[in-house]
Amino acid sequence: QVQLVESGGGLVQTGGSLRLSCAASGRTYGITMGWFRQAPGNQREFVAAITWNGRMSNYADSVKGRFTISRDNAKNTVYLQMNSLKPEDTAVYFCAADLWGAASTSQTNYETWGQGTQVTVSL
Repeated sequence: QVQLVESGGGLVQTGGSLRLSCAASGRTYGITMGWFRQAPGNQREFVAAITWNGRMSNYADSVKGRFTISRDNAKNTVYLQMNSLKPEDTAVYFCAADLWGAASTSQTNYETWGQGTQVTVSL
């Protein structure tokens, strides 16, 4: 069983940057990690994902070229570097774990979720 804790959220101005972290504990070998987000009144949506070995990653069209997902398996941590932030990026960001997944965009593939971290982008 893996446990996930996100951090790094906050308030930033349009065009600014933030880096989110997701620390995993418990079994982490073979775990694909994903980031999802949910804005008020909206459904949770896929943001990015990366496989266990880092060889495959996947991004939502809305964040391609602005966000970068990476992982440090020695630290059991996954990162989401967010640049050129826009007000529409405002949401609660969740990390999620998918055992032996293929960087799926579907949240139903992810078995374990963190509690979320708030990202707010002001005008």
